[in-house]
Amino acid sequence: MKKFLLVLILMLIPNVCFAKHSNPEKYYQRIWCNANHGTMEYVLKDGARVDCLTKDYAIEFDFAPKWAESIGQALYYGISTNRQPGVVLIMGKNSTKYLKRLNTVASKHEIVVWTVRE
Repeated sequence: MKKFLLVLILMLIPNVCFAKHSNPEKYYQRIWCNANHGTMEYVLKDGARVDCLTKDYAIEFDFAPKWAESIGQALYYGISTNRQPGVVLIMGKNSTKYLKRLNTVASKHEIVVWTVRE
């Protein structure tokens, strides 16, 4: 009976309580890319997708804990499109350490970094 009640309670709690992020990556991507006159999900010859391609930048969007992954993708997108690589880091609570790490690498490899808040 206790297991049944626990399962019932968990089913009644909205899924929002278990969400890792308040919005998906595409939410921030759409707002930022539209505001900066970019093309979302630009497809490269090999099928890879640039999150946002602007006149000057090839941009990868990632949540702060994925800062290291965003570097490789941004560099690849920049090379593939002949644009400057960029990263938009989606910042949540306690994300400052990830931004510092990203900025350390970005400054050495000419990656432009922007941030948005969750």
